[in-house]
Amino acid sequence: MKDSRWVLGVDVGGTNIVVGLVPAEGGRAASLRVRATRSMAGPADAVRHIARLAREARREVEAARGPVEIVGVGIGCPGPVDREAGLVLDAFNLGWEPFPIRDRVSEALELPVELENDANCAVFGEWWQGAGRPFHSLVGVTLGTGIGGGLVVNGELVRGASGTAGEIGHMSVVSEGRRCACGSYGCLEAYASGPNIAARAQEGLEVGAESVLRELVDGRLENITALTVYEALLLDDAYARAVMQDTARILGAGLANVINLLNPEAVVVVGGVTRAGKHLFAPLEAELRRRAFHHAARSCVILPGALPDQAGVVGAAGLFLRSAAGG
Repeated sequence: MKDSRWVLGVDVGGTNIVVGLVPAEGGRAASLRVRATRSMAGPADAVRHIARLAREARREVEAARGPVEIVGVGIGCPGPVDREAGLVLDAFNLGWEPFPIRDRVSEALELPVELENDANCAVFGEWWQGAGRPFHSLVGVTLGTGIGGGLVVNGELVRGASGTAGEIGHMSVVSEGRRCACGSYGCLEAYASGPNIAARAQEGLEVGAESVLRELVDGRLENITALTVYEALLLDDAYARAVMQDTARILGAGLANVINLLNPEAVVVVGGVTRAGKHLFAPLEAELRRRAFHHAARSCVILPGALPDQAGVVGAAGLFLRSAAGG
């Protein structure tokens, strides 16, 4: 029988909570459970659902493999977190006040818990078990309800002086531009996150743009999401394609700045927005290579993540294991 020691990985996002069990020796999650975050219900509601999803995941794995030992929990949450105190601090896309999620989850599951920023978890997961495995250093960017990022240098996650290193989504790309959930203006997230892709698409339709998007939402433009834009792309809709190309160019400009600053071997892009595929990656890479220093761009590869829907879960588990080992 294979090693029966497992780590519970938890990824709390602006849209969904994802929970899964990851083998302690490494690998993909053997069981994934997903539930809408319901951020308006508050963090205590999230803790209750994390505990329930964890029990479901354990039952599924034990039904297939026999008894397992869960050695601990890694949990990723959006926004700045205080790892030492176990607090979620400024979860802009959840609307939560500072909350001791590490201790609450530990009490609910009776297990040791490590807390980390959700984007750091996703990036570490891709470096540990995904697309980033061949590289010593990489930059990761997560595209979803928000935009996050993370840095791995020589196999170590870079956290910075206050734990907020890698917040790529909150670099300014348009001076005095769109208002961002963080309170600033012109952030990358304010243009290229899922909700803001949808908002930009809606704004164009409101001033007369022609698109199949109207039919997809039965004329209720407020119901447009990034997924709706993706569906329109599959229908070869010219307006949806233009929205995505503009999004890709903004992302490419932002990542060019990151490449010039850090000169990484790779940029790994993960998250729901990457479903756009070539409509995202081709113009993104073209803009990036147009703007970045030639030598820096030439030595960097741009990759989609290899762990769709579970990079954060795998990375949270991996960071728990590293912390437990004294790393």
